[in-house]
Amino acid sequence: MFLRLADQHRQFVQDLVMNLQALAIVLERRGYLASCYTCGGQMNSASFMVSLADNHLIRFLVSDYGITWTEMRDDRELMKLEGAEAISQLHELGNLVKYQVQPAQERPVVAQKV
Repeated sequence: MFLRLADQHRQFVQDLVMNLQALAIVLERRGYLASCYTCGGQMNSASFMVSLADNHLIRFLVSDYGITWTEMRDDRELMKLEGAEAISQLHELGNLVKYQVQPAQERPVVAQKV
């Protein structure tokens, strides 16, 4: 039973890594700064990052040791989630792609009358 569970876990991590790679490609095509790096050809770990706006960064790490979602703004950690909660946040990020939400654009500064 334990060998079967270990094999299922490895397959789950590999599937997640492949999906992160695909998500990074799609996000880049939609105008986001995104990347997904893996170590070696085993597909047993990945580091996924995407910039949602100026100084707003998402980092998603997956490996045999765990899954982590970290959201940062202005170099400060806003939220860190692990496991199923991290995957739920990744699902929400996937909805950005699914519903074609565009990246935040810098707004022009409007002069105010004093």
